Amino acid sequence: MGRVGVLLLNLGGPEKPEDVRPFLFNLFSDPEIIRIPFPFLQKPLAWFISSRRAKTSQENYQQIGGGSPLRRITEEQGQALKEALAQKGQDSEVYVGMRYWHPFTAEAIDQIKQDGIQKLVILPLYPQYSISTSGSSFRQLEQMWDEDDQLQAIDYTLIPSWYARPGYVNSMANLIRTELDKLKNPNDAHIFFSAHGVPVSYVEEFGDPYQRQIEHCTDLIMQALGRPNEHTLAYQSRVGPIEWLQPYTEDAIEELGAKETENLVVVPISFVSEHIETLQEIDIEYRELAEESGIHNFHRVPALNTYDGFINDLADMVDEAAIAPPVLFSDLEKSEKKVKIYPQDKSAWGMTPVAEVWNGRLAMLGFLALLAEIVTGHGPLHVIGLL
Repeated sequence: MGRVGVLLLNLGGPEKPEDVRPFLFNLFSDPEIIRIPFPFLQKPLAWFISSRRAKTSQENYQQIGGGSPLRRITEEQGQALKEALAQKGQDSEVYVGMRYWHPFTAEAIDQIKQDGIQKLVILPLYPQYSISTSGSSFRQLEQMWDEDDQLQAIDYTLIPSWYARPGYVNSMANLIRTELDKLKNPNDAHIFFSAHGVPVSYVEEFGDPYQRQIEHCTDLIMQALGRPNEHTLAYQSRVGPIEWLQPYTEDAIEELGAKETENLVVVPISFVSEHIETLQEIDIEYRELAEESGIHNFHRVPALNTYDGFINDLADMVDEAAIAPPVLFSDLEKSEKKVKIYPQDKSAWGMTPVAEVWNGRLAMLGFLALLAEIVTGHGPLHVIGLL
């Protein structure tokens, strides 16, 4: 089959304190992260949010050593994947493309072209598909392909999601089983799946399959685990005034505390690498909340990182994708997801009965207008003497 290139896609993360603000700017500049009706305001809004959040985010990163380990872990996963493919007799080159920090996706693509890769498997390290993760990276890559004749000569295929693969599911179940078996009464522990949240509008208005896939993934893992433990699925990391998928992780922890839950085993279900949301948000913030809520036995299942079963399953995926009919960017729009990718039509800007979404966007526009008037010194509030 010849040499195969594998492009691993991930979010990226700041590696030192001074990286935090530009990382956040890149994050909030993405219209798949914050959708507003006026694209020319995207970067000013990103600048404002990143400037306001930088100090708090830096403090959070300081709690885990000053920076994100995501690049290091992703590169370790890439090396482990290359070795697993070599054991299968497959010559490969693995590249890491981060969406919001180095090595950026564009850097990886440049290297792929320099290496003369002719067959490429594009593999997001997000088990479940979402507009704001895999979808955002695919949109960026599709634009690159449209604008670069050299890329159009590459025989590529996408792997949109892979949460239901037995290798991944069994690896997750094995890690949970190992953590449970450390406990005196393992079957009595409450298993708590915490997934990264997305706005409700992504699911209800834009057709994002993320919630459905997360719920299905949780069911598959519990079936593979084969234990009688009760379990909960909740969503973390919400930001902004609009409604996100519920239950929220912090609310669900407090409710379990009120029910006098003794042992809580937290599973980071949508994360395959340790990073800020596992090491700081779960391990520090949610652990403290659990203790305050009366849950004194807080345990956390580690992320997959370079777990053998997981890496071997990634290698199997690459092998299968390399010989199967290709999945192209255009195929995503024809799939069952039928996800609306930015830019949206007018219905995507809040002109629906979803009041929380519309109110949140109106508040954002009002704030931007106020900010512009403060900066320029001109506007209706100055005219009437309020500023």
